[in-house]
Amino acid sequence: MLIKTKGIIFRSIKYSETSIITDIFTEKKGLRTYIISGVRKKNARVSASLLQVMSLVDLVVYHRDDKDMTRIKEIKAAHIYQSLPFEIAKSSVGQFMLELTRKAIREPEENLPMFEFVYEIFQFLDETQLSFSNLHLYFMLRLSGYLGFMPEDNFSKNHSFFDLREGMFVAEKELHGYFLQEEQSQLVHELLTTNLQEIHHIKMSRDTRKELLRQLIIFYRLQIENFPDLNSHQILEEVLE
Repeated sequence: MLIKTKGIIFRSIKYSETSIITDIFTEKKGLRTYIISGVRKKNARVSASLLQVMSLVDLVVYHRDDKDMTRIKEIKAAHIYQSLPFEIAKSSVGQFMLELTRKAIREPEENLPMFEFVYEIFQFLDETQLSFSNLHLYFMLRLSGYLGFMPEDNFSKNHSFFDLREGMFVAEKELHGYFLQEEQSQLVHELLTTNLQEIHHIKMSRDTRKELLRQLIIFYRLQIENFPDLNSHQILEEVLE
């Protein structure tokens, strides 16, 4: 069966002399693995650059529910990046968001709201000329909602500590120790209540941003069983310095 769908390239690896195997988060079928042949030939009909990670593409693919890997029939760019691949800070943020999403997804099935959210974020990152230093934190909190563990925004003067295990703000620090201090909790509240176009207004120091990133990774590990280690966040921390 042939299916037309949008997709986001999550990972590409060389296969044989001329082919590439790629993991693509698709609009219609979720996270899928495809093989595309002949893409690494000298005069290939399809440019290998289309299969670079983070690429936003339009696809025609062969689909079978009983197959873990099928073939790509047609592929073309759905959005031509103007800045994301060429600016190291933007690229590092994109790589982190990509790795987080790929490792957080547990089921390959269609998740259209999540796909549209991730797709929009990558377009925004490419197009924005404002500060995007808070984008990865905003992304982590919003993505958690599509994964089923969105924090409850019950922040108040009486509930000023964010409990990483329970995913809500609490009145007192719990004995388990997985909580944020008041400053970090306030920032989580701001990130939860600020829209994408306004997150550059949220002020925090580099050290606070770095620590909040580490705490939100712990939040994911507490919510997702056997959540694997992330590699790109260390590069991201260095770049955002």
